[in-house]
Amino acid sequence: MQKPKGQQNHSLADFVAPKEVGLRDYLGGFAVTAGHGADELAKKFAESNDDYNAILTKALADRLAEAFAEYLHREARVAWGFGRDEQLTVDELIRERYRGIRPAAGYPASPDHTEKETLFRLLGAEAQTGIKLTESFAMHPGASVSGLYFSHPQAKYFGVGKVARDQIHDYALRKSMSVPAVEKWLGPNLAY
Repeated sequence: MQKPKGQQNHSLADFVAPKEVGLRDYLGGFAVTAGHGADELAKKFAESNDDYNAILTKALADRLAEAFAEYLHREARVAWGFGRDEQLTVDELIRERYRGIRPAAGYPASPDHTEKETLFRLLGAEAQTGIKLTESFAMHPGASVSGLYFSHPQAKYFGVGKVARDQIHDYALRKSMSVPAVEKWLGPNLAY
């Protein structure tokens, strides 16, 4: 779909240097979890009618998984050579003032949840972490985070807008999926 004048359409591929330009570039994938223990503890609290601690346990586990993903992102930046000299304050870290992004499948820049399957296959994520994907591509245990690390200096978050029927047909062809399946997964992004 056409964006308003002065705005441009973005793709995550915009933030990967083409091989032929010869630039050193990095892209990483990750899948982390706070583990099954949090789900089991939350279930015990719920069974004893302690909803407060059940909710608190799940929330804490979610924050731990997010913190681990953020920690690994910093480790990637250091390994890639440009994060070694970061002198960021906690506020700057929270505001993501560092170089790079870590988008996840199912979020605005990559709304197709089925891409988690590709990432999990490449990482061997289920065997390495115990995280399983449900048939709707939710992660179990719930306190799990997965996505990509982009190192491009201009990488930024964005949202995929509405997509037209011809774009859906092209995407379905490239993913070897049926058009109805793609429409199911990208329903909120359909322009029709």
